[in-house]
Amino acid sequence: MFFWTFGNKTVKELRKKQGLTARELAMIINVNSPVIKKVDDFKIKNVPEPLKSRIEPVLKGKKQ
Repeated sequence: MFFWTFGNKTVKELRKKQGLTARELAMIINVNSPVIKKVDDFKIKNVPEPLKSRIEPVLKGKKQ
């Protein structure tokens, strides 16, 4: 059940829950911060795949 609710949350909600700024998240996954800001309001299930596979583990708290 956790994974269903995870997919329906926005990137911004999950990022804030981990205590990360857009800039910090961008540095962790090695992308520019405007890329993170662009997908901040997307639900995690709607994020394009190459980026989604890099963001998911960090937002789930498995990698930092």
